[in-house]
Amino acid sequence: MLHPLVEPVETNPGEAPLSESNVVMKGYMYILECADGSYYTGSTKNLQKRLWEHENFLGANYTRKKHPSTLVYVEEFNRIDDAFYREKQVQGWNHEKKKALIEANKERLIELSKNYTQYPRKQE
Repeated sequence: MLHPLVEPVETNPGEAPLSESNVVMKGYMYILECADGSYYTGSTKNLQKRLWEHENFLGANYTRKKHPSTLVYVEEFNRIDDAFYREKQVQGWNHEKKKALIEANKERLIELSKNYTQYPRKQE
């Protein structure tokens, strides 16, 4: 029997019927803002459950120490492995770049994404 949180993937005529082996789990990449203003980036298959865990000190050690935390950004993926990949990508970003993503500030995000050994920063 399929888990209730699993959304079946549609099959084409002639393909095998759906089963647990050919169902893809949705995934979420999320960012929490902690009480000290820092960001925590994570991924999960069940966003509501994971947020409850963070709120009830059952989440990551990082958020336990910097409680409370607030959900400030989320991206949904068709596959959990894509959400995990995105989590690792965003975890490597600095605070300012994550803030630009959260604020949907495309211009600032592009500016912070440039390779400054090739493209020197503009003097302000």
